[in-house]
Amino acid sequence: MSDLDRDGNIFIGAGGKPELLSLKLANRHGLVTGATGTGKTVTLQVMAEGFSRAGVPVFAADIKGDLAGIAQPGDAKEAFVKRAKELNIAYEPDEFPVMFWDLFGEQGHPIRATVSEMGPLLLSRMMDLNEVQEGVLNIAFRVADEQGLLLVDLKDLRAVLGFVADSAKELTKLYGNVSKPSIGAIQRQLLVLDNQGGSSFFGEPALLLKDFMRVTRDGRGYINMLAADRLMDNPRLYATFLLWLLSELFEELPEVGDPEKPKLVFFFDEAHLLFDDAPKALLDKIERVVRLIRSKGIGVYFVTQNPLDVPDKVLAQLGNRVQHALRAFTPRDQKAVRAAAETFRPNPELDTEAVITQLGKGEALVSFLEGNGSPSIVQRALIRPPCARVGVISPEERAAVIAKSPCKGKYDEAMDAESAFEVLQKRTAETAAAAEASAEGAAAGGGVLGGIGDMLGSIFGTNRPRGKRLTTGQLVTREITRTVAGRVAGKVAADIGKSIGGSMGGSIGRAIVRGTLGGILRR
Repeated sequence: MSDLDRDGNIFIGAGGKPELLSLKLANRHGLVTGATGTGKTVTLQVMAEGFSRAGVPVFAADIKGDLAGIAQPGDAKEAFVKRAKELNIAYEPDEFPVMFWDLFGEQGHPIRATVSEMGPLLLSRMMDLNEVQEGVLNIAFRVADEQGLLLVDLKDLRAVLGFVADSAKELTKLYGNVSKPSIGAIQRQLLVLDNQGGSSFFGEPALLLKDFMRVTRDGRGYINMLAADRLMDNPRLYATFLLWLLSELFEELPEVGDPEKPKLVFFFDEAHLLFDDAPKALLDKIERVVRLIRSKGIGVYFVTQNPLDVPDKVLAQLGNRVQHALRAFTPRDQKAVRAAAETFRPNPELDTEAVITQLGKGEALVSFLEGNGSPSIVQRALIRPPCARVGVISPEERAAVIAKSPCKGKYDEAMDAESAFEVLQKRTAETAAAAEASAEGAAAGGGVLGGIGDMLGSIFGTNRPRGKRLTTGQLVTREITRTVAGRVAGKVAADIGKSIGGSMGGSIGRAIVRGTLGGILRR
């Protein structure tokens, strides 16, 4: 069947005529929609195979595990052979170069990014922060930049948030209100994110995007498969990660205009998760990335059940369309059918709205961009059968593919370099050492009460530089010392009083205690 993928086109299927996806126009993005069980995943696999044969790397999320079969040769199943005959082609099994990836590092190479790379906007989306909490998170990122604190993983972000909480009064004067309750809310959301496996994603070594854009020696593009079955337990993490990946591609890749074929094709399955309840700032970012990433040679294909899942501004950027069957049982379903029909270039011989509800499994309405960049007239077509296996693979087969991956060993071991957490810990240790030295010096030459005052000042923070944070141990020690020092100072004062004698001595002793401890503790 591969002989049909020629002259810069990918053969997707046929109805009245062959339906060809032009490689030169494949970076104009696309949309694959349809109800569950109508053949969207098979269409995605057919496209991915065609791009790989053409030397175009592919990224796709494997939501249910049934895309992984693309790494294994296909089977001449009766249904596939029959479909091939209906299209007047011969069925030829094939397999494709695949690299498996997994945010959790269980079913593929780990994918990591630093907290700094993710940025406050996407992190706020991931943690579902409100506007006030997002503002505080932005302040934390600004402080980290100004203090030279690297934000690599979640413990770095927690440390910086703690630093911001300790410096809230000073920072409020510079950046506006820094609310400690907001910082507490962010810390709680970080804990939730950590429990959902977010700590596996944030760290180093960070992903190099060039590893997603590999081509084999015989000229086939690698298909990068993200294991997303477990990731779908946290849909917001899934959607935010894919948006981060798109944003990184947009930021890092150079402008290439309209190449003869894409540098990478990106399939965004379950695309509705990206747009559900997204704030306007995030929607604007998505629309901008989709609109401009085309000139970087990247094609983005959204896969979802309903075309209404995609905002109009984004939908307008998607020139290549494959529409599988939709069901019209509810008013919303009927609205979706009408919306889908209206996005196609009309065919006078086809009642598009009626046909959408009549399509069988493996059938679709197809409209691809033609030579001048305009969409073709919508046609009803049979989708060609995939050449690789359709369905899941065994753990042993997956392990064999990972073992021969060109990225084997590159990302397997996490690194923990010195970053914000370590730097702030070091500062705290230095502060504690200075306080201890000050207390020892005072005890040696300043008398009993002077030594107590200096020691308490060091521990309680009265002698520490502004912005320096006490450790948990120091906080506990402070409370203990308050009690002990009070008793010690009281005994000393009592002894002084006795030496003076009588009630006058007792009064003087109490005044000394009040004056010494009160002055220290009020600082």
